[in-house]
Amino acid sequence: MTCFSLNEVNYALILNKYYEEGTALLDLLLTHSEMVARKALAVAEQANLDIDRDFVYNAAMLHDIGIFRCDAPGIYCNGTEPYIRHGLIGAQLMRQEGLEAYARVCERHTGSGLTAKEIAETGMPLPPVDFLPETMEEKLICYADKFFSKSGDPREEKPLDRVRKSMAKFGPDSLARFDALHSLFNDK
Repeated sequence: MTCFSLNEVNYALILNKYYEEGTALLDLLLTHSEMVARKALAVAEQANLDIDRDFVYNAAMLHDIGIFRCDAPGIYCNGTEPYIRHGLIGAQLMRQEGLEAYARVCERHTGSGLTAKEIAETGMPLPPVDFLPETMEEKLICYADKFFSKSGDPREEKPLDRVRKSMAKFGPDSLARFDALHSLFNDK
């Protein structure tokens, strides 16, 4: 197992362990992750957050590392796992690397976080535990991720009303958590 400290993580070296260079999947992952990283850092700057910016950038670049094991051919993912598990898969990979803080970002960025109750009630193929962002960095990446999709143009930032509409599809609790994140980062 390779162990990195938070400040010496090289996301590209880690991604190269799991993704073939020059593939459409890696290109899409890098584009999406870069957009999320830029948004997260811009939000942090605007809100004057006291955060570890290097960690946020690297964690944003790694937050979706688990997608290659998922079955989502529309975004070049030809694995066998349900897409909803990509965060959990990514967390397992990060823990194998000795990167617990990065693992937490992976498993807590889906939706506006997931609760054990939501997982159990909807039958999601996840363990029925809370996967809610807790640290400021986890919350920031979870929030920024909602503005970019891997389907369509990954560089196009979704407007707030479209993000809110998407969160509302998963119920009022999901929307309320997203709105709380929006307020956290925009009401300073």
